[in-house]
Amino acid sequence: MPHITLNSDEPGIRGLFRFRPETARPLNELVEVLLREDDTLSRGERELIAAYVSALNECTYCFSAHAAYAAAQLPQGMELVEQVRADLSAAPLPDKMKALLEVAGAVQRSGRNVTPELVAAAREAGATDREIHDTVLIAAAFCMFNRYVDGLATALPEDPGFYAARAKRIVADGYLALLAETGHRS
Repeated sequence: MPHITLNSDEPGIRGLFRFRPETARPLNELVEVLLREDDTLSRGERELIAAYVSALNECTYCFSAHAAYAAAQLPQGMELVEQVRADLSAAPLPDKMKALLEVAGAVQRSGRNVTPELVAAAREAGATDREIHDTVLIAAAFCMFNRYVDGLATALPEDPGFYAARAKRIVADGYLALLAETGHRS
């Protein structure tokens, strides 16, 4: 049960967006840029970073949502997401992605845990400065989102198909499409 009285039964961050729709736009715009903008990292890879950080933070809602979004956009699907969650070092990922996820994991613990050695390893594996930047920002943003969702004890969907259905919508329409659902007026 949420710590505050929300004006919606919607789970996770969706209920929070409906409670404070004026915060929904900037947060969704940030996620749209970080996870969906055309870039050298695929959308699935960027969603995997969000899911990985959410798993490390033990945020069930955010992990489940972004794991589904990543799986829908990665050829290896949910099997890869679960392998990364279980053991990053053994997951069948390119070295660059492993190095970037190591950076994301460091950010999850503390921004100061991102060492010159981690950055050098990412560069050596082929990561660009922009990819390193975006990885750090995705990880930092998802630490905030995870704490927002869990800090207010938002509801979790009871229907296991919820996340897969949302994944189809996010892949097709993006995060800004959520604004209409939260009552935000442009």
